[in-house]
Amino acid sequence: MAATIQKQKELFGHPVGLYVLFFTEMWERFSYYGMRAILVLYLVAATTGDNVGLGWSNGEALALYGWYTMLVYVASIPGGWIADKFLGQKKSVLYGGILLVAGHSILAIEQMWAFYTGLGLIVAGVGMLKPNISTMVGGLYKQGDIRRDKGFTIFYIGINIGAFLAALVVGYVGEVHGWHYGFGLAGIGMALGLIQYVAGQKHLRHVGNFSGTSENEEEKAAMKRPLTKIEKDRVIVLFISFLLVIVFWGAFEQAGGLMNIYASEKTNRMLMGWEVPASWFQSLNAMFIILLGTSVAGYWAMRKLKGKVSTSLFKMIIGLIIMGTGFFFMTAAAAQYNSDGSSAMYWLVLAYLFHTVGELCISPVALSYITKLAPLKYASLMMGVYFAMTGFGNKLAGLLGEASESLGEYTIFTGIAVFCVAFGLLVMAFRKQLEKLTHGAEDNEREMKETEGYELADPDIN
Repeated sequence: MAATIQKQKELFGHPVGLYVLFFTEMWERFSYYGMRAILVLYLVAATTGDNVGLGWSNGEALALYGWYTMLVYVASIPGGWIADKFLGQKKSVLYGGILLVAGHSILAIEQMWAFYTGLGLIVAGVGMLKPNISTMVGGLYKQGDIRRDKGFTIFYIGINIGAFLAALVVGYVGEVHGWHYGFGLAGIGMALGLIQYVAGQKHLRHVGNFSGTSENEEEKAAMKRPLTKIEKDRVIVLFISFLLVIVFWGAFEQAGGLMNIYASEKTNRMLMGWEVPASWFQSLNAMFIILLGTSVAGYWAMRKLKGKVSTSLFKMIIGLIIMGTGFFFMTAAAAQYNSDGSSAMYWLVLAYLFHTVGELCISPVALSYITKLAPLKYASLMMGVYFAMTGFGNKLAGLLGEASESLGEYTIFTGIAVFCVAFGLLVMAFRKQLEKLTHGAEDNEREMKETEGYELADPDIN
């Protein structure tokens, strides 16, 4: 007997639950990127003066940055596993938020024990929250609903509103008024996100629950049976796509490390007699995402409806190539510095623009892709693996940043650009063979409206 399907509330053509998750992630990213915007600058700041730091070398700071950003995302694997096996995504997000509030708050204390304790709690908190909130977004949409990609893009815009505000607000407070004031402000942001998440639970009632206690018989059976041949093939495609993710983030995350230091030390930041804070350049990425996010998503959706190539894997490859091309602008910046002793700000602006367009083609698309291909019993775990791959990319970024001390920025920036473009073209050559292994997971996507009986993945929707 078929279950009675009740319509869910929508706002702007998407489930209201999407916006609850939107604001939760916005504030979580405000706290994370706010702290990240000033972390390296705090580490390399002098131990004397008005706003003292730890006085580390650039290499030491970038090494810690690489380890920290890697562990933050690698922690998503145990975070996803805990959700799949014990808690469900919804409770995992709640506990992750609590850990993050504690971690960022402790960083406000000017002691080394507090510094390392805070970093540890943030690692654990992001690991619990990040993969599970993304999986919940996918759970809002029925299989085959083309709105899923759009939903993830809207969700991604929330991430970047948080990142944009963080770089401006936390970055300014940290650089001008004190690093630990900035760290504390990041904690306040996460607390606001946690409060909003708890208040919005009525819109998430049937999303993110522990599948082991589900009343849906299909879900129960899927959790117990071994993977089918189709599921195994799809997992293979996901793992190959994760190689794109590692390369992409290994390059992209130069923003918080090498490009951050480059903006601070080698860029002429004077604008009408006022020096632009170095951390503000990191807000460019978020600003461009807010401005271009829906346009890029709309472009790909239109291509899909017209029958043109717009598969997730194709988008991700194009995203890597575009992002890699952006590093040629940093090559030009380094050449100008070597010639004139400083480089213009517009090189950074152009690089961030290309990086952003590339990011919009790969990051929200990858999140949606996982929810389409991952087996139900490993849904959060596969999302965790994805974020772990971004973590390995972050570590790679740190290693590349360290190498700049001996090889120079010109060599590093040019090498990144060439490798990203070449690797993207290599994967493109095998795209069709890889897409056959998805067994048509994206073949019948279409626009689903309320009049078509739109429902959540869970048929017992309220």
